[in-house]
Amino acid sequence: MRLIYMGTPDFAVPPLEMLAKAGHEIVYVVTQPDAVRDRGKKIKFSPVKEKAIELGIPVLQPSKIKRNEAFAETLRQAKPDAAIVSAYGRILPPHILEIPKYGCLNIHGSLLPRFRGAAPIQAAIIAGDEETGVTIMRMDEGLDTGDMLAKASTPVDSKTCEQLHDELALMGGSLLLETLDDIEGALKRAEKQDDGQSTYAPMISKADGHIDFSRTPEEIERRMRAFDPWPGTFADINGRTFKLWAATIPGQKTQAPDGTVIAAGKEGLDVSAGGAVLRVTELQAPGKKRMETGDYLRGNLIEIGTVLR
Repeated sequence: MRLIYMGTPDFAVPPLEMLAKAGHEIVYVVTQPDAVRDRGKKIKFSPVKEKAIELGIPVLQPSKIKRNEAFAETLRQAKPDAAIVSAYGRILPPHILEIPKYGCLNIHGSLLPRFRGAAPIQAAIIAGDEETGVTIMRMDEGLDTGDMLAKASTPVDSKTCEQLHDELALMGGSLLLETLDDIEGALKRAEKQDDGQSTYAPMISKADGHIDFSRTPEEIERRMRAFDPWPGTFADINGRTFKLWAATIPGQKTQAPDGTVIAAGKEGLDVSAGGAVLRVTELQAPGKKRMETGDYLRGNLIEIGTVLR
């Protein structure tokens, strides 16, 4: 099939590789403009651009697409059967959506319509969902509102965002190939989304990683996994900001004020949270590497009664 591929971050790399390996003709890869770092001294390519160069596929990087007739005409001249969109980072205007023969197909990292928006993987973990997955959707003018062509699911279990991200990227690529193999049938079977069942998953900010110890241990532990590797969850300990990466839930109740250290030893750091105990089992001191909390505590003192803020 003759395709345009539109994507930017790591999540979009495995489907691009899988399409190329399957023999699809990828006419162009469209990705965000290069990032400038260190006051313009270094240019950073998106992961998708790096992979496109490796595969020998021409790359387009328009700074804008809504009022860019030259870009639209380039796509028209390519005469694509479909455009594949995976975390491209921009909403496509109607005149772009209508160019491909079979439309623009999006690989979305949730079981739509459960989570629409920028951070569906994190949202599924935070919500405590038992399963999540990927949806292949034919895009329309809304935000993740198009008709659903195919879905695949996986248990969330105790996976971190990074683990689910990598798993869903591969699942999305496989599901996309299956969908393209019977694209006309998939379009005939397309299912409309129930807007009443949708939830919006906004973009994550660094501030979201600050731990609120009035939450329950279960809520905090889920947020730890949802924000691993970025932005991480963190708290102030004796005036220094520590990353708290992993925790278990002993099931103990406590009347200590929220954020109070009630035990510290080889098993971890026990902290009061929402009337119960959260045991921090992996942390990262400022300027240091991630490590088991018990190992850190063998050489560093965190006194009982210390309040994490």
